[in-house]
Amino acid sequence: MRRICLTLPTNRSCPETIAAIGAEAAYAAAHFGIEAHLLILDSSDTATFAEHTRAVAALPDVPHVVVHHLDEAAQRDFLRAVIDRAQVAKPELMLDLMLPDRLSYGACTNRAFLIARALGCESVHRRDSDSRYQSVDGEPVFPVHHELMSLGKPAREAAHGVSESALDPRLADRRVAMVGSSFVGELSVDIGEIQRIDPDVYYDVVSLWAPEHWSDAEKRALVEESFRGAGTDPFERDHALLGLVDPMRVDMCNISFHDVHERVPLPPATDTIGSDYFLIHLVHDAALPGVLHNRNIVNYYTGERRTDAGFLAYQTRYAKFLLSMLYFNHIYDRMAAAGEGLLDEQGHVRPSVIAEFARQSTALDQAENVRRLDRLDAAHRTLGGRYADVADHLAAHRERLLDEARGDIEDFALLTEAWQPLMRAAQDTGPLPATGSSA
Repeated sequence: MRRICLTLPTNRSCPETIAAIGAEAAYAAAHFGIEAHLLILDSSDTATFAEHTRAVAALPDVPHVVVHHLDEAAQRDFLRAVIDRAQVAKPELMLDLMLPDRLSYGACTNRAFLIARALGCESVHRRDSDSRYQSVDGEPVFPVHHELMSLGKPAREAAHGVSESALDPRLADRRVAMVGSSFVGELSVDIGEIQRIDPDVYYDVVSLWAPEHWSDAEKRALVEESFRGAGTDPFERDHALLGLVDPMRVDMCNISFHDVHERVPLPPATDTIGSDYFLIHLVHDAALPGVLHNRNIVNYYTGERRTDAGFLAYQTRYAKFLLSMLYFNHIYDRMAAAGEGLLDEQGHVRPSVIAEFARQSTALDQAENVRRLDRLDAAHRTLGGRYADVADHLAAHRERLLDEARGDIEDFALLTEAWQPLMRAAQDTGPLPATGSSA
C-alpha cells in the first residue's frame, strides 16, 4: 500500500489544527486507498506538548492512518542514529543543522523529509499550525485531494485528473514533483501594519528582497504580488492546473513534494523567514511538472506575534530574509540558466549542482546587503515607535546578521552534499514507533 507523510511542524499551541489535520489524514486514507502517516514534529514547551498529546489521543481510530507525535528529544535520537549511520563529516554540526536550538523553518521540514523516508513514505505533505482549512457547506476543503490526484504520477497520466494543462508535451513522461496551492487571509509576512501606516515605506521594505539591479517597475510589480497569497476570495469550486508552477503562486503551508525533497534539502537557516521555499523554485527551474490547485488554506496570526518580544523577533527574521536574498537571487539566476541541466539522465535533480551554486554565492560582495540594512534602518526610523526599536536592535547586531546570512548559505551547501547519505541512512534506520494507529 502506498504511504504518504502528512506533516505538521509546530512550536505553539494548536490542538484545533491537530484535530483538523487528523481529519485530512482520514480523508486521504478513505478516498485514495493509501496509508497516511500523520507526523507531528513538536518543539513546544512541556505544558503545550501535553496539550497536544491529549489532542492526538482524542483523534478517532481510522483505518490506515498512523500518527507519530514526536518531541525534540525523540527527534534528536532519530537524527543521531541517522547521522551516525550515514558517517557524514562534522556529525555534531550536522545534528545542529537538522535540529538547531533556534527557530528554523527549513530544518523542521528537513526533519520531516528524513522521517518520511524512514517510514517508507513516497511523498511529504506539509501544513502549518497557524492555518485553517476552508469549508463548503460545513465540509472542510482538504488540499490532499488534489495532491493525491497527481503527485508522483507521470504528467501524461496526471493530466486526466486536472482541470487544464499548460505543460509542454515533451515533459509528459516526467513525474509530477510538486502539488500545491496558497492561502487566503492575512499576509504571509507580518508587515501589513507598515502598509497601513505608510504605503511608500511598505514599498521600500518589500522591494528590498528583489535583486538590487532590477528596475523600479520590476520592483513595483514584485511588491504588488508579494506575500498576498491568493487574496481573500473564498473557495467556490475546484480548479487544478498542470504545468510549471510559478513559485509566487504556492505557499509552504499548503504544499506537497515527490522525490525532489529526497535529492535536495531546504536551507537550514535560523531565525529567517522564507528559508523553506527553496524547493518550490527548484521544481520550477528544473522543468519538473507540478500542479497548482485552488484549495487555499486560511492564514491567520497567532497572539504571540502581537507581543513586544514576538514583534521584535519576527521583524528580525524578516531582516534576515532580506539579507538571504543576496545569495538566493544569485542561486536562482543560475538555476534558471541551467534549466533542465539541473537534472540527471533519470530526471532527478543533481544535488552537486545546487551545492556548487550555493558555494559560489558565498563569495559575493556584502556591500549590497550593507545597503539593504541601511535602507531598512531608514524605513524603520521613518515609522518610529516600536519600529525604531527594531532599527536599534538591527544596528546593534549588524555585523552578526551579515555574517550569519552568508554562513547560512555555507551550511546549506554542506547539508546538500550530505543529503543523499542521510536519506539512505534514514531508510536503513527504519520507522519510528507510532503514537496511534489503526490498520
